[in-house]
Amino acid sequence: MRLDSENFARYRKWIPSFLQAGLIRIFYRFRAVVYRGYQVHCNCCNSQFRIYLPPHRECPGCGAQARHRLMLFYLKEKTDLFLQPYRLLHFAPEVSLERILRSSSNIEYMSADLDSRRAMEKVDINDIQYADESFDAILCSHVLEHIPRDLDAMRELYRVLVKGGWAILQVPIDMNREETYEDFSITSPAGRAKHFGRYDHCRIYGRDYKKRLEQAGFEVKIDPYVRTFSPDEIEKYGLEDWEDVYFCTKLRR
Repeated sequence: MRLDSENFARYRKWIPSFLQAGLIRIFYRFRAVVYRGYQVHCNCCNSQFRIYLPPHRECPGCGAQARHRLMLFYLKEKTDLFLQPYRLLHFAPEVSLERILRSSSNIEYMSADLDSRRAMEKVDINDIQYADESFDAILCSHVLEHIPRDLDAMRELYRVLVKGGWAILQVPIDMNREETYEDFSITSPAGRAKHFGRYDHCRIYGRDYKKRLEQAGFEVKIDPYVRTFSPDEIEKYGLEDWEDVYFCTKLRR
């Protein structure tokens, strides 16, 4: 059996919740030993391994996927998040990134999610309980495709962001589609899996994703940052060479 998180997740429902955190740590430590090597390097845990694991180039040691490593590279090289005081809102926190962000003394960190037990606060992204302009920056990766009223969610993210603040709002995008495909008559898990690729997705975003963000008020820069890496670096760091960064700002006007 391949030792990836998706296989492990199939068995989690049979494990008492109070044991899960400890078993997950043991799982990662065991897997790190099994796959140790020098061919690839994960910047999230600063460790080396023989391979990344499919389907998302998952790190054997910390579980970081390609998009998480790209996010960390981007935050360190293209923003001053780790250099200046920041109030940061992190939706649906990924373990590999959360550890790094929470340990940064300059960041006033808040993680949020409606369902995740890892999040610090239970928050509905369509009705965020924080006041206007509460955060200097927002990270929200692969969340909006799960939200039926995604434009309302985008507007809420815009509302709680300070003027001059920024947000990185990533979603899976089918670049072959000019327009986003959604059909709200499709509500069953089987139907959504068939039409949108996953049982819990509400749509497939197309190239109009930028326009949807702009409709919520953001100024959007599509940054092809990943293409500044060489092919050898793409393989070494386990990145996806097609993933652009959607860097969204709230203008001061």
